[in-house]
Amino acid sequence: MFTGLVQAVGRLRRHAHGVTISGLSGLDPLALGDSVAVDGVCLTVSGLMTDAFRADVSEETLRRSTLAAKAEAGAAVNLEPALRLSDRLGGHLVSGHVDGLGEVLAVTREAGSWRLELAWQDAAYGRYVCDKASVAVDGISLTVAGSSAAGEHFWIAVIPHTWQSTTLLERRVGDRVNLEADLLAKYTERLLRQDAPPRASEQPLDQAWMAEHGWG
Repeated sequence: MFTGLVQAVGRLRRHAHGVTISGLSGLDPLALGDSVAVDGVCLTVSGLMTDAFRADVSEETLRRSTLAAKAEAGAAVNLEPALRLSDRLGGHLVSGHVDGLGEVLAVTREAGSWRLELAWQDAAYGRYVCDKASVAVDGISLTVAGSSAAGEHFWIAVIPHTWQSTTLLERRVGDRVNLEADLLAKYTERLLRQDAPPRASEQPLDQAWMAEHGWG
């Protein structure tokens, strides 16, 4: 489990059995078997070197995230070690299991912040997005400032510290990012639907649905 508060920005490269992440300055000391969020993807440390570590990556992870493309390019990635039970929860609960990809629609400089507009590649995940909800973008805990009616298109106000301390300052229109929806929203939906008839899972989870199934 993670919080979405990035500790360091490293460099990602591909090797025969997975990836190598270098540039660990600012990251807490790691040990074999530790979990690290790499651009929001939970990876396990399988090898340690001076200022670098290796991790095995499954084909499923490569398909659902930007890691393959970034490893080929030797791109910068956000790094966060797993949360300790004694740590402060400064962001939100992030599992490190990417739901899907998003696309950068616009990057706009505003007074005291940057406006980052994003769209889910799979619009169905928009149902987990609402104003002031949390979302992890490349492993960064961010707050939704506004969204379209269905949530598939949303935007975020990014403060200067977050902008300068993460890979967000490198994002350009058309870039792909890893997105993880709010964990609590996904579990809430699951719990609400579990006792409903099978066909009810195909219907939108709105106020009318909740009233029909005894939640209103």
